[in-house]
Amino acid sequence: MRLVILEDYSKASEWAAKYVRNRILEFNPGPEKYFVLGLPTGSTPLGMYKKLIEFYKAGDLSFKFVKTFNMDEYVNLSRDHPESYHNYMWENFFKHIDIDPKNVHIPDGNAKDLDEECKKYEEEISKAGGVELFIGGIGPDGHIAFNEPGSSLVSRTRVKTLAQDTILANARFFDNDVSKVPTMALTVGVGTVMDAREVMIIITGAHKAYALYKAIEEGVSHMWTVSAFQQHPRAIFVCDEDATLELRVKTVKYFNSLMYVHNKLVADNDDSLQEVKRQKRK
Repeated sequence: MRLVILEDYSKASEWAAKYVRNRILEFNPGPEKYFVLGLPTGSTPLGMYKKLIEFYKAGDLSFKFVKTFNMDEYVNLSRDHPESYHNYMWENFFKHIDIDPKNVHIPDGNAKDLDEECKKYEEEISKAGGVELFIGGIGPDGHIAFNEPGSSLVSRTRVKTLAQDTILANARFFDNDVSKVPTMALTVGVGTVMDAREVMIIITGAHKAYALYKAIEEGVSHMWTVSAFQQHPRAIFVCDEDATLELRVKTVKYFNSLMYVHNKLVADNDDSLQEVKRQKRK
């Protein structure tokens, strides 16, 4: 497990975007080998998406051979609703890059048979060869996707009833009218994300500091579902300094001491990545 601590939200977003870019370039995807990326919604990944769009527009990155699987979607909210995650992804990311729409996968919260939709979603992930890198954000209570406190740590994609706290928190997106907030969603399970070959969790802001503490310094618990990724063989937590407020000084110093080595490795690898980009432009 790695904990990468950056100065602020902007730096954390940029680091995460560069990591995604480098992973895709190193993978060197093509018609017979797609890079499969798991993606989140919410306010946290917006800075990362903005930076990835910049990389694409600068000619440093292509999503032509990338397949994506989103974490979740509300039930019974039309795709073109401003707060649907389908709309969020297209407005904030997909329409600005060269991804083929058929390679975009978002759970259909309007499917006639929601349980069947969840089953098919898991099958599509398997058919794609599994997720290479799954990116997630968390809530202040440590939930990832809609796997709220008490969710099984081996759960799969399913229909989930939202907790009252989540509904109240989301009311700000629905004119502060709780009655307009969906009460159910389709969500990948903790087990679904754990199956990914690599997981990157982005955690920013002082309001998520206690959740980061639970994720890093305490044991695995279904009451803090993000803590499950302590057991993942390749998990990276990317955070800003505000999110570390509840961590022990010793913990922060330890992970900061590792950054020098990691940064040197990244710098040493830059030349080879630049060569990959030059070759892909030809």
